[in-house]
Amino acid sequence: MARGEYPADNNVLVNAPHTIALVSADSWSFPYSREKAAFPLPYVMELGKCWPPVRRVDNAHGDRTLICTCPSTELYAEDGSL
Repeated sequence: MARGEYPADNNVLVNAPHTIALVSADSWSFPYSREKAAFPLPYVMELGKCWPPVRRVDNAHGDRTLICTCPSTELYAEDGSL
């Protein structure tokens, strides 16, 4: 990106994470290779990859502002069970 090889708004970093379903799909509309999307750095291929099940939640906002739907901790404190 810094060298200007890929567009600032459509590159491997902006579009990350790439799921296995996306990388293995029949169509590919990104300006970089599938290999670059799946393994952006050489050590990722060497160490193994943990594939994310989904891409992004509400783009970057949802990734940074997660909402917990768990019961409140007060419910656990009241009787110790749920």
